[in-house]
Amino acid sequence: MKKFFVFCFTALLFVSCTIDDDGQNFSFEILPVESVDIPNEFTMGETYPITVSYLRPSTCHTFKEFYYLKENNERTVAPINYVFERNNCEDLQDELVEATFNFIVTSNGSYIFKFWQGEDTDGEDQFLEIEVPVVN
Repeated sequence: MKKFFVFCFTALLFVSCTIDDDGQNFSFEILPVESVDIPNEFTMGETYPITVSYLRPSTCHTFKEFYYLKENNERTVAPINYVFERNNCEDLQDELVEATFNFIVTSNGSYIFKFWQGEDTDGEDQFLEIEVPVVN
């Protein structure tokens, strides 16, 4: 799984596109998760909002979607941002932003969520792991 995540992360860092409407260039960046608002338990068949908080590095970063890898009962999650190439980008310090996705409970047991928090000094991926049991 780690190799797949690293491949996706690397590919996103080097992707560059043009938006036809206004001719702006952009790339994608996966950002580390700071915190998560997630229920303590799930009920089978229900849908739950899960809110992820992360630091927005600049005014040129805008939320696009979540990196979301489903593997058995594990879910690996990280926010993906557009990074627009502009001359007027301003660095932001400690601007915490939130993004939410809806999670539909489709199986019994527990779900293990792994929210990507960046890499350590050895380049190893770090995760905030949260286990949420499914109750009847």
